[in-house]
This record gives sequence, C-alpha cells and structure tokens, in this order.
Amino acid sequence: MAEAKIHQSGDAAGLAALISRAAGQTGEQSKGLPPVDRWNPPFCGDIDMEIRADGTWFYMGTPIGRQPLVRLFSTVLRKDEDGKTYLVTPVEKVGIRIVDAAFVAVEMSRTERQGQQVLTFRTNVGDVVEAGPEHALHFVIHGENNELKPYLHVRGRLEALVSRPVMYDLVELGETMTIDGVEMFAVRSAGAVFTVMPAKELEALSV
Repeated sequence: MAEAKIHQSGDAAGLAALISRAAGQTGEQSKGLPPVDRWNPPFCGDIDMEIRADGTWFYMGTPIGRQPLVRLFSTVLRKDEDGKTYLVTPVEKVGIRIVDAAFVAVEMSRTERQGQQVLTFRTNVGDVVEAGPEHALHFVIHGENNELKPYLHVRGRLEALVSRPVMYDLVELGETMTIDGVEMFAVRSAGAVFTVMPAKELEALSV
C-alpha cells in the first residue's frame, strides 16, 4: 500500500513518520483540534506506546520527555466503540495502551457566572475544560481502600482522571442535597449537578 504504516514492531522510523503526518494535520487546524472523529482510516496495528496512570507517555518503555510532542499526539487521540484507544490520522489508525485515563486534570479554578459556580479544569496536555452539561464529572470508588477517583469528560470518549491534589479541592466544594428523595453528596458546575455518593457513605470513605 502507498501509505506508510506503523506495525506492531513499533519501529522508530514508523513513529517518526506518524509524528510528521500528525504535525501536518494539526498544523492545518490552527483554530481547533483536528477532526479525528470524522476520519475513518484503516487500522495499521498496535504500537508500543502507553499512557501511564500519572499521565506520562511512554514509547517502547521510555518516557516521551518532549511536552510539545506529547501535546501533538494527544490531539490525534481517539477512543472508539470497541473501548480501545488509537492515534488517528486521515491515512492510518494505530492502537496504544492506556492504564487509566487518557489525560490527567492537574489544575482547577472556581468562578461564578450568573450566580452559578463554574469549575474549569486544565489537563496535563493543556486542554482547558469547563465541567457542565457537555463535560460531565463522574466519580468512582476504587480498590480495597475505597479510593475516590473523579473523572472529567474531555472530548469524544476521552476522559481525564482528576489528580489527587485537585480531587481534594473538588470535594471541598461539594454539598449535601436531596436527589430523588435521597440525601446525596454532590458537586455543582455550570448549572449541572454531579453526584459523588450517598451522604451517609461519605464519612466511611477513605480519601
């Protein structure tokens, strides 16, 4: 085939070619992200690339230290209906591994708009996302220690894990309210209400 491919061997030349093509596509989208959801390229295999739970990107077991490169890759990231995550360009789709979430929310700001609290998050790759009706927060109780893990919808099927320091700040903004007749601990943002857990379970939670 005419298109260059990256195969499961994860060769450096193939990765460099992907970088070049991704850069070309993102460069054309100066006013926004590339339209990866509209592209339907052939699947070209998996590469040895992984996003760790702390948001660090690895290629062939080595951290990718260049933040602009990580940012570039993040703009062509897509999670499909099969539950797998890919790097996508108009001519190819390659699979990568994600330990937890595609991104990490590393900063949060609280503002008010028309009398309503608005929570805005910044991810480790520079996305700025306002929690609200189009970008939901959801909360998972994980592991034997009942660890609270909040996630924020970023785009498509991609989410950001809210980092632990930011999670503490987020929980501080929570309040108890009655939802469908049940006392719930919840967080508000931009007119939306995101339930964390039943209020009676809050004291038993290990955070």
